[in-house]
Amino acid sequence: MLIGVIDTLVLDRNKDAGSDASSFFNGLVAKDPWYKDVVPDFEVLPESEIPEGSDYGVKFTSVCINTAIYLPYLLGQCLKNGVKVERAILGHISEAASLHQSGKKADIIINCTGLLSSKLGGVMDKTVIPVRGQIVIVRNDPKVMFTISGTDDGADELCYIMQRAAGGGTILGGTYTKNSWESQPDPNIANRIMKRAVDLCPALTDGKGVEALSVIRHGVGLRPLRTGGVRVEKERIDGTWVVHNYGHGGWGYQGSYGCSLGVVELVEDVLATKPKL
Repeated sequence: MLIGVIDTLVLDRNKDAGSDASSFFNGLVAKDPWYKDVVPDFEVLPESEIPEGSDYGVKFTSVCINTAIYLPYLLGQCLKNGVKVERAILGHISEAASLHQSGKKADIIINCTGLLSSKLGGVMDKTVIPVRGQIVIVRNDPKVMFTISGTDDGADELCYIMQRAAGGGTILGGTYTKNSWESQPDPNIANRIMKRAVDLCPALTDGKGVEALSVIRHGVGLRPLRTGGVRVEKERIDGTWVVHNYGHGGWGYQGSYGCSLGVVELVEDVLATKPKL
């Protein structure tokens, strides 16, 4: 199973309003969230069930993608449908047109270069920045997903717990550090992440503390954030149509299907206006 269905608890602290952490979760911790009529079992927590230190909370049934399985699955679907995968180094977006498997110049280029859209010639979008996220993956089973709007360890430090399906482990996060290209885990941050997770969900280790966490590995990812919002649009570059799809920050998986449909619409627009010889 690529996607697991799991009970989810979202907590909000009034004092986190306006912080980078709070902006990362944005609508998730809103008092009247957009998703309340979408997810099953949505319920506002009564005051008696809100943990100490939080001011508001909701619970609902949600999903968690095991990305380590999901990405190879998507690649397999591409190969199944005749996509040719090729590695190349490009200095300019227009060079991609020469990589079409037919040997002819491509009619359309789809730009999904993520963070490197900030450096790729012909795009050079300087509003795309890295947002560093550090995590710890453990074997422990929390039996629920947790998110809280912020922490007391810094404006760019987060606390969330996500259990991946199909033996993917449990992710403990995290950080939200803008303009950081650092790819190596920081042991001090890792310790804080683990402590926050256990404090938020003591059941993660059956009340035995941080020492009872069974660590699989530590990880760091650089979220490709576009400060002006995700870019899904078309433009002509050096005579070739380019459809852009980048800048999703930390919600690329969640929004991938909808954004892909937007790309398809733009491609169809280009093809509809292409002269027929």
